Amino acid sequence: MKFLKLILVLLFIAVPLVASAEKAKTIDELAKMYDSSSCKSCHAEIYAQWEKSHHARPLMGVKGGLMLTPLALKKGEKGATAFSEDDPKKMKIKNYPCFKCHLPQAVTSAEDSVAVELTEALLAKDSAKVGKLQITCIVCHNEKAIIHKRELGEPKKDVLYGKKDVASHMDAKFKKVEKSAIMKDSVFCGQCHGTGPNFEFDQAFQCANLYGSYLHSYVSGGGTKTCQDCHMQKGDHLIAPNWNDQKATEELLSKAISLDIETLGYEWLKKAGALVPKIVVGTKITTTAGHRIPDG
Repeated sequence: MKFLKLILVLLFIAVPLVASAEKAKTIDELAKMYDSSSCKSCHAEIYAQWEKSHHARPLMGVKGGLMLTPLALKKGEKGATAFSEDDPKKMKIKNYPCFKCHLPQAVTSAEDSVAVELTEALLAKDSAKVGKLQITCIVCHNEKAIIHKRELGEPKKDVLYGKKDVASHMDAKFKKVEKSAIMKDSVFCGQCHGTGPNFEFDQAFQCANLYGSYLHSYVSGGGTKTCQDCHMQKGDHLIAPNWNDQKATEELLSKAISLDIETLGYEWLKKAGALVPKIVVGTKITTTAGHRIPDG
């Protein structure tokens, strides 16, 4: 009898664990799993900023482009990649290495069927379906909020992480907020923005190295500002630049980059009676940005 009770207890414990570990099988399921629309009621201004940001459209690229399309193309087809397959039905999560940063929740929470559905949507140029996949509040304030997991453990499923503790958080799922040790530091952003060479994949490739540039050039040269100091002033969750907003992007870049030009005009006497007009142009570009431009 005691043995039977023990088995029942173990089953009671194990079933919820299995259920909580269940992965999304469709794009809609994955989108719902990380849906942060409930944040809007209390954080309307921040939510509106996020909606205009590239985090709200991480697979859409600039000007509505479907940036992952080359991966979806059939192997051997012009423009296809080493990760492409000869049949969309063969696509798996690992065929999309860009998920590492552009959709990290897919790596942890999606079945390969999501990759198949995404491939078909990309080939059909179904922007509405692709646009459902976003870097939401939950991705940053839960999934990516802890990096020292051996010491601190995995992010708690019912907790959001921010700059301070909040014992009672008015949300049906995330009932409290705990302070994240990295939320105000550049290393938080560095998880995705600038990991550099990706040697962990079976087809290694070079990606953005913005965080490396920040560390090895800006910080080593005496810079003290964080990514958040420049890109999230007053808590702005647009996290500029918004490359789709050309005017605002130009204004932002003009503050960070200056171009000085000096010219010297003269005439070169090649031979008697033959003066050739010449000009020497000297340019100097100065940047106050905390990293190289462009980068990602």
